[in-house]
Amino acid sequence: MAAVADAAAPVATLRHKVSRSMVVAAILVVWLVLFTVLRGRQTLDLAAADLTGLHRRLNDVNDSIGANRNSNWVFLYFFNEIRLVIDNLVTFVQSLISQPAGSRPVPQIGWLGVVGLAGYVSWVVGNWRVALLAAAGFTFFGLQGLWQESMDTLALTLSAVLVALLIGIPLGVWAGLSDRFNRIMTPFLDFMQTMPTFVYLAPLTLIFLIGGASAVITTVIYAAPPAIRITAHAIRSVPETTVEAADSLGATRTQQLLKVLLPMSRRTVVMGVNQTIMAALAMVTIAALIDAPGLGKTVVQALQSLDVGTAFNAGLAIVVMAIVLDRVTTAAAARTQVRRADGPFLKWRRPLPAAGGIVAAVLVYLSHTYVWAAEFPGDGTVGTHIASAADTATTWLQDHLSGLTNALRDALTNGLLNPFQTLLTDSPWWLVGAILVALGAVLGGRRAGVTAAVCVGLLVGTGLWSDSMTTLASTAVATVLVMLLGAVVGVWMGRSAPADRLIRPALDAAQVMPPFVYLVPFLALFGATRFTAIVAAVVYAAPVAIKIIADGVRNVPESTVEAATSAGCSTWQIITKVQLPMARGALTLATNQGLIYVLSMVVVGGLVGAGALGYDVVAGFSQGELYGKGLAAGLAIVLLGVMFDRITQAAARRTRA
Repeated sequence: MAAVADAAAPVATLRHKVSRSMVVAAILVVWLVLFTVLRGRQTLDLAAADLTGLHRRLNDVNDSIGANRNSNWVFLYFFNEIRLVIDNLVTFVQSLISQPAGSRPVPQIGWLGVVGLAGYVSWVVGNWRVALLAAAGFTFFGLQGLWQESMDTLALTLSAVLVALLIGIPLGVWAGLSDRFNRIMTPFLDFMQTMPTFVYLAPLTLIFLIGGASAVITTVIYAAPPAIRITAHAIRSVPETTVEAADSLGATRTQQLLKVLLPMSRRTVVMGVNQTIMAALAMVTIAALIDAPGLGKTVVQALQSLDVGTAFNAGLAIVVMAIVLDRVTTAAAARTQVRRADGPFLKWRRPLPAAGGIVAAVLVYLSHTYVWAAEFPGDGTVGTHIASAADTATTWLQDHLSGLTNALRDALTNGLLNPFQTLLTDSPWWLVGAILVALGAVLGGRRAGVTAAVCVGLLVGTGLWSDSMTTLASTAVATVLVMLLGAVVGVWMGRSAPADRLIRPALDAAQVMPPFVYLVPFLALFGATRFTAIVAAVVYAAPVAIKIIADGVRNVPESTVEAATSAGCSTWQIITKVQLPMARGALTLATNQGLIYVLSMVVVGGLVGAGALGYDVVAGFSQGELYGKGLAAGLAIVLLGVMFDRITQAAARRTRA
């Protein structure tokens, strides 16, 4: 009887959902009716070359900062000093592994030494398999003819991760120990993780100029939140009984932290380091838009010239680096740890491999002393063959599959994207704003409605309403596709353990890849169009949505499913009437995460013809007179992200309640 009652439980709450669905439907009907009457009026269109007063004022601010950068005390004694410290750090790391320093024609540690160090460090923190993977991956960079670019990317990533951890781990420890500080930090971390990666670039170049230093500072801001959150979670996860035992033995707060809390949370903290490294690598590649050196710059230049072969070769190097860094840090987190007999301390099970250390030291010495061991041999013929094969495959796909790809592109564009975009861009701005506020209030409650109203007002103030609505249309369409794909695959994984074991590793690997990489294959398939950005966004955002939905379906009580089965329900009825309704919280959370991921990727798609806000940001970096417009576009992206995030999070909370 209890199981039957559990099966019937969603029915009561479904009435509230149906009532909200009816209100949403009524709002959309009213919108369509008013659209037919008011179409084309008060749409706030702005031509690509036109600027508003706000854009001109931002240009003036940029010019004023540039003129007074070396005289204003705030820049002289604060911002310039920060930039100098970071620049010196980046230059130092680059001189070690990628760029010549002083009179040397080669870096301090050449390719042979870097490969040896990468293998040894991977062996120390992981195992010999990870060491082989790291050595092979780094050697592959040279075979591709991308050793210099790869080392520049690695130098920026390591510099950013070092600074992010120096800031993030202490703040995370503080947040783990103090409830008050944790409450203060949470809104800032939410905001930082909601913002798409593009958005960090424009305001920071205003303060720190373009170049490697700005790239590292931008990356630190983007990569620090995972370190803070996961460290705080690790500290809070230490059993209370262990802390009480240490306290009863007379341990001070400092001793508890250093000898109990941090050792017992080491594994989780290392997982936070993994997430920080992945976030840093993703951001460093995107920072190529502000003249950061490395693989990202090669990808950007190739995308802008539609050189698929070169972009694929560099993108493959980014993927290999991401896989190597991910596997090394994952192996470090998974290392077997044992307790010492004298207390709750943790230590590594096996000693450091002395022979490996000697070999690594010899390789470093050789690469420091001899040019043949410092400069990677060969001319990158492997990379040339990869690029040529990618170009050949692109030509074949375009010759043989263009009918299919063009039909798919046209069907989705003309059947879904264009009508929805027309509805958004050709409706009066105040009508669309009122609809967004109403939907926010209905789905997320009063606070979500107020947030939507504030965001709508600020979007109007940016002077980029039409471009914002175009981006909103692409984001909404891509999110719908993400949720359809997520529901199909997620339900399959949630209901089938073998499917989960088969698919989840591929999803984990997909989440390792930086956003740039997704653009390359779809550029080959669909050309430089906004559809390319949408498909890339779907593939980029789908893994996180699929895993959330799969976990939600799996968490539905087995007794409930058995009760529905015994009542004669078919598989389709069990999925649609029991599992999905009871996993609606997971569905809402998947929508939230899908929206944020899609928005980030759709904006990156400005590099391959997506237009709208993504193009405005890219143009702002490349054309000085459009800098203010690009900065305003970054603000508009933030406002869209905040509005989406607050509405979907509030809807998820209401669903769980």
